[in-house]
This record gives sequence, C-alpha cells and structure tokens, in this order.
Amino acid sequence: MAYEIPVTQARAELADLINRVVYGGERVVVTRHGKPLVALVSAADLERLEALPEGEEEQVVSSVSSLRATSSPAPGAGERQRFGIAAEHRGPDTA
Repeated sequence: MAYEIPVTQARAELADLINRVVYGGERVVVTRHGKPLVALVSAADLERLEALPEGEEEQVVSSVSSLRATSSPAPGAGERQRFGIAAEHRGPDTA
C-alpha cells in the first residue's frame, strides 16, 4: 500500500519522500483535498509500468482503485500522527 501525504506537507518533506521511495522501496501518493494528485515511485517501478501492454496499465489502475475501496478502515488519529499523515482520503459516499 502507498503512503499518502497532502501536497502542502509533501513540499516541505520532498527530500525525505524521495529517500523513502528510493531507499525504502515505498510508493508515495501526494493528495490535494484528500484526492490522489500524483505518485512518487522508483525508476524501476516506472520502467515496469511502462513495459506493460497498454490494456494492462488500466487493469493495474483499476486493481489499485478497488483495493483502496475495500481496504480496512482509515487509521485512527494516533496512527495518522505516528506516520505523519495530516489528512486522509475519503470516498464520495463517506461522511
């Protein structure tokens, strides 16, 4: 699963986020108003994604979207603070 971070926080922590991606093997999703905006992935991940046939790219995106929709509930305030998450994504059907 990708680490999500608001764009305002990502600006301040860009060097750390790059290190997490390059050395920690993480994927980072930068959000704006709780919606995914961009993703930081390693060059190796990008090469693998670009090597997929065109139809499979859409299948990967669909799979990730469905995983996010069925994943466990959002972490509690303690976990958000522990991981430095200032916001969380909520789907259109959640209050």
